[in-house]
Amino acid sequence: MTVIRAGDIEMTPLEGRRSGDPLSGIAAASSVRVVELEPGTTRTAHRHPYSEEVVVVARGSATVWIEGKSRPVSAGDVVHIPAGAAHATLAGEPTTLHCFFPHPDLAENMETTDIEVEEES
Repeated sequence: MTVIRAGDIEMTPLEGRRSGDPLSGIAAASSVRVVELEPGTTRTAHRHPYSEEVVVVARGSATVWIEGKSRPVSAGDVVHIPAGAAHATLAGEPTTLHCFFPHPDLAENMETTDIEVEEES
């Protein structure tokens, strides 16, 4: 059994967010990311060609954009993103997401797009 404490996850700054890999250094058949979003940022959509993504909103509220459709989400909500779907999440307040991928290498399973997504006014 492996337990990873939240405070032990190394967070890396990325475009419009901070992201950490709690399974770093563990040979696992899936990938997980903890993502912290701040409000007021624009995001470029991305996709995961080799797997679906399941997102659990752990804290805050946000708007999830998937293939041109937006939907508000808040703490406790679960979002299913089909494999290959362009998507992005924009925070309405400081928001933490737990993202799960049934693919062992997220870097290999990530493609950026040129689609700019911003909060609707």
